[in-house]
Amino acid sequence: MKDEPLWTGALLLFPGRIAENLARVEESGLVPQAPNLVQISLGVIRMWVRLVKRPETIGTCREHHVRPTLRARLLAYRPLRFPFLLRERAIAPLDFSGLASSRERVLRHLLGAHHDANQFAYDLELLGIHPGALEELCERARRVVNGEDPHAEWLRDLVVFEGYHEDLLAAVEHALANGVRLAPHEADDPDISFTGYLRWCARMPATWGEAIGALARGEIDLGAYRHAAGMV
Repeated sequence: MKDEPLWTGALLLFPGRIAENLARVEESGLVPQAPNLVQISLGVIRMWVRLVKRPETIGTCREHHVRPTLRARLLAYRPLRFPFLLRERAIAPLDFSGLASSRERVLRHLLGAHHDANQFAYDLELLGIHPGALEELCERARRVVNGEDPHAEWLRDLVVFEGYHEDLLAAVEHALANGVRLAPHEADDPDISFTGYLRWCARMPATWGEAIGALARGEIDLGAYRHAAGMV
């Protein structure tokens, strides 16, 4: 990492943590070859483009209604929700890959930040590089669903939409029993699948010299626009 240019650190912010988690990816065998920091940097740029061009794919829901509580109705307004997500450590706004986040931060993210449809898959795959993390998530989600967690009602309102924790519990139970659920069209989608994101990154140029030229020539599809059928 000493030889990486300054802009790698500027893009990734915590390249040391990301390198540690990429080593865990290698150890887990999650993908045939983990991308390097340059390639992850391009993945971060792709996430920036998604946030700017397709914000409707983050933190919203098409399948469930907003919970009827006053708190949930207020938090449905995303700018108002943002500081509460920060306080709960349910989001890491500067970590656009998830690879700079600790195991606990990813757990809090899944329990407190809304994921639509099968967007759980990305973070469930990411948690899989931490031994025992999926089992812990299953127990914590079950406690929210059963009302045993003293913060259960707050977490339910923070994710805004009805049925979220029930869907999360079902997804993590399936992941433990059968692996993370991914439809064929989702497996290579960097928006939905962590392994899809890693494979996308691994296909990118491996050095900044190659990457800058490819970006300048418009040869890298940063996902600014998606067909309706492929959106999440």
